[in-house]
Amino acid sequence: MPDMTMMWLVLLIICLIVEALTMGLATIWFAGGALVALLVSAIHAPIWLQVVLFLAVSLLLLFYTRPIAKKFFNRNVTKTNVDSVIGKNAIVVEAVDNLQGKGRVTLAGQEWTARSVEENGKIAEGAIVEVEAVSGVKLMVREEKINK
Repeated sequence: MPDMTMMWLVLLIICLIVEALTMGLATIWFAGGALVALLVSAIHAPIWLQVVLFLAVSLLLLFYTRPIAKKFFNRNVTKTNVDSVIGKNAIVVEAVDNLQGKGRVTLAGQEWTARSVEENGKIAEGAIVEVEAVSGVKLMVREEKINK
């Protein structure tokens, strides 16, 4: 029977090295599991118990501490507000014509390139449209139906 203590130590070191190189919270959970398995193997526990504890601790760390760790480490990530324009109304300032690849709208004081969500859509200048999606730097719009 191979010396499991050495195997767990090697696995722990590999996980820590990979984590240090990637800084992506990829293997730290398994390093925790390997540490527990290393400690249990040092007291000569059966191999099946070492493996079960390795898996259990790794999975518990992954599922319960990962969301907290991601929130802590991703504190400086700048979020964009582009998705906040979906559902808003805009005014067509250049007629939207998908076949010609033209169209601009104004939304909250900013001008955007726009295309109709309908395949061969055309929307006249001055029309009010609703933003349904954002595709790259273009707004995908649908003409508002005005009830009179």
